[in-house]
Amino acid sequence: MSVPGNINTAPPPSSFDGDEAFYEESRWQKLRRKLIEEPLIPLGCALTCWALYEATKSMRSGDKHRTNRMFRRRIYAQGFTIIAMVAGSAYWENDRSKRKEFGELSEEKRKREKRDAWIRELEVRDEEEQELRKVRDRMVLGGRAEKKGVSEEEARRLEKGGSIRSAIEEGEGRGLQGPILRAVRQLWEKRG
Repeated sequence: MSVPGNINTAPPPSSFDGDEAFYEESRWQKLRRKLIEEPLIPLGCALTCWALYEATKSMRSGDKHRTNRMFRRRIYAQGFTIIAMVAGSAYWENDRSKRKEFGELSEEKRKREKRDAWIRELEVRDEEEQELRKVRDRMVLGGRAEKKGVSEEEARRLEKGGSIRSAIEEGEGRGLQGPILRAVRQLWEKRG
């Protein structure tokens, strides 16, 4: 809910600006970590590809014995890869569960921080709106006082007491003595 006349052009809260790269690893970092953790799997894949490539070359040259030997090597390489995956999975299971738990905890922490930042932002905006309401109420009271015919001295007394707030702050009013401002002041005084 906004106060009439409140033009709030502030962007949405900064709690929505998530820096995912700060909390999560990139694809290349993840690939590098996986290669370091389980180096036998890429080796098995490379051996399988090499066996297939050699089998294709021997098929083109017409060497049936070499082709059969390469297909057998391909099967052995695939078996090696599967055994490496199963063994690596069993070996790294504890680490993966800890990594998953850490990921869940960091996600929960990030959500909590985001929620807290959003609440702080809402509190700040609420305080700003309350201030604007007070200012608007003072200005409305000042307008009512003008309509009722309150004398200029009483209006100044109300203004100094905080009921009516001037559009020009104290520090701003000192240096404004130009001809345009004097003309505006004269027009304003004639109005009242």
